Amino acid sequence: MCSCLYEPGPEDGNSDTGLERASEFGNVCGSSGQRRDVTVTLSLLLSFSKRGFSVRSFGTGTHVKLPGPAPDKPNVYDFKTTYDQMYNDLLRKDKELYTQNGILHMLDRNKRIKPRPERFQNCKDLFDLILTCEERVYDQVVEDLNSREQETCQPVHVVNVDIQDNHEEATLGAFLICELCQCIQHTEDMENEIDELLQEFEEKSGRTFLHTVCFY
Repeated sequence: MCSCLYEPGPEDGNSDTGLERASEFGNVCGSSGQRRDVTVTLSLLLSFSKRGFSVRSFGTGTHVKLPGPAPDKPNVYDFKTTYDQMYNDLLRKDKELYTQNGILHMLDRNKRIKPRPERFQNCKDLFDLILTCEERVYDQVVEDLNSREQETCQPVHVVNVDIQDNHEEATLGAFLICELCQCIQHTEDMENEIDELLQEFEEKSGRTFLHTVCFY
């Protein structure tokens, strides 16, 4: 399922932790090929771009899986496959289907940003906040971070809010994530304010948030 990563500073991701600096966001999916992956991804990209955020995207699965003609028939690619190759492959398979479900639009946008997908477990950039939308992906992110050798001891907050697998919930969840990131960006002290902020969002949205802190 999709995730959102908050990264301060320039695009190389190696800045210090000043939250007042320019923000970069990433969208991370479990590569499950479910409808909500695509819907949340597109909604997040739209919401972030409207607010002037730079967006990066990652996956946590071993392969990239995009929805196919049936739930049990996803299109499977490895992370070496470029977005352009995926786009042309799906264009050849069924242009009408993949235009209608938004996959071609997503791939066309992605290939203008970077050549191919990135796997979160292979990313060594430092983040302040990671947001996931499915507990399974939350567990994968936490497990990966805890397995890394600690070098800087810089904290990273990992937060999960489950989003149901339907179009309306995926769209609402995307805007909820974007609003949360925007609020966190404007906190003066994220370390001391995030718990209270998450509690406010729980009361406001009626959703449960999972939260843990890992260290780089």
